[in-house]
Amino acid sequence: MNAELAYVFRHALLRDAAYQLQLPGDRGRLHKLAFSVIEELVGGRPAEISPAFADDPGTARPHAADPFAEELAEHLRFAGEGEAENSALRALYLDRAGRHSERSYQTRSAERLWIALSDLAQGARKAEALRKAGICAQRTGRMKPAEEFFEQSLAILHDSGDRRARALVQGQLAVLCSLTGRSEAAERNAKEAFLLARAEGARSQEALLLSNLGNLFRDLGRMKEAEQSLVEALFLLRAEGNRRAEGITLSNLAGVFLQTGRTESAERTLADALAIHRSVSNRASEGVTLGNLAMTHFQSGRTELAERCLREAIDIHREVGNRRYEGHALGDLAGLFTETSRIEQAAALYADALMIDRDVGNRRSEGIAMAGLAILYRITGRLAMARQTMKEALAIHQEAGDRHSGALNRCEYALILVPLGLAEEAREAWREGLAALRGFGDTASLGKLEAAMADACTKVGIPSLSPRG
Repeated sequence: MNAELAYVFRHALLRDAAYQLQLPGDRGRLHKLAFSVIEELVGGRPAEISPAFADDPGTARPHAADPFAEELAEHLRFAGEGEAENSALRALYLDRAGRHSERSYQTRSAERLWIALSDLAQGARKAEALRKAGICAQRTGRMKPAEEFFEQSLAILHDSGDRRARALVQGQLAVLCSLTGRSEAAERNAKEAFLLARAEGARSQEALLLSNLGNLFRDLGRMKEAEQSLVEALFLLRAEGNRRAEGITLSNLAGVFLQTGRTESAERTLADALAIHRSVSNRASEGVTLGNLAMTHFQSGRTELAERCLREAIDIHREVGNRRYEGHALGDLAGLFTETSRIEQAAALYADALMIDRDVGNRRSEGIAMAGLAILYRITGRLAMARQTMKEALAIHQEAGDRHSGALNRCEYALILVPLGLAEEAREAWREGLAALRGFGDTASLGKLEAAMADACTKVGIPSLSPRG
């Protein structure tokens, strides 16, 4: 042990020994003194946070004490748990510490602080803290505890008569159900939340729930309903002046355009969304939108621009701790590398993407990455591996409720089967995949796949399975 480490070790032991020598009452008074001194040094006591489930509680103005809020809350905890004044002040500083951690993208720390606040709070404040803990858990891919937090929050609110708060939590639960592939539960919760918000006259919340419904309808292949919901949500959000939510909804609408072959409309809409995200400093959504914009560039053949956007998106996801979307973006970059014949780099990226997808429980993204890996195996002639990997991907798509990826990859599965001499199995997969893609209106994918099938059939000397062949 070198001298510096020895000093640190002994200093910690001496400090703890000196601390334990103090009587409990004296320790409490010292913690209260430390709290008072620190609070004064960092700018005094901040104002009370707005009530639970306020219209936009995330916009609470930062205070100079916020970076020290957790330390202040800890001093209050040791100053005397049973004192009402200490408990109220501790709740204030836990709230501020949680918000500061969220603003700093320290999601795990924020979750821990919201849980601590929920243990201290009652009623709506407790329900709100649980909802926020659930959102943090969801962001880090821990879906089971996230769902438990949302359910606990709803149980508190059930008899409260606060329909607006219930709508907020139930809408978040709908998003979680959608992310975990439970489409029926997602739609049921989203519709119930929407009706609660509409009955309460909460226009911004109603619009956000409509936006979530639009995403759900898109995932289910109900593209007309998806577009209608998202356009109506945009109208409401613009009327309310909610720029942050407007940017998110524009990104969602662009997803409908991209999936239905309207690449130019998708690109314009994503550019508008990106400008809004940057104007309101929404870094997390900026990263997601850059990843989506990369896909429009990729579809239009601008691979260098697509790669730049994806790399920037990945940097932002890492900056804000958004591992869920980091895994997805790594898979997209691997697909781009596959298309540009950088096979070894693509394989390494798929391995990284799958590790993150599995770690955070993102089954939808895992299925997409598995399918991309199967395509890589097909391109490099490893057909048996391609077939097995694509079968695994299709099973994940079905489990996760990802119908669009399932349709695309049924066609890709057929492209694997043709050179294996399994023409009848290929024909069935091809027929099912094409029919589903037509239902989605995905004309861009249809054209590329039909050309690929015609080429695959020509190479093995059989008539094309494509109706245009």
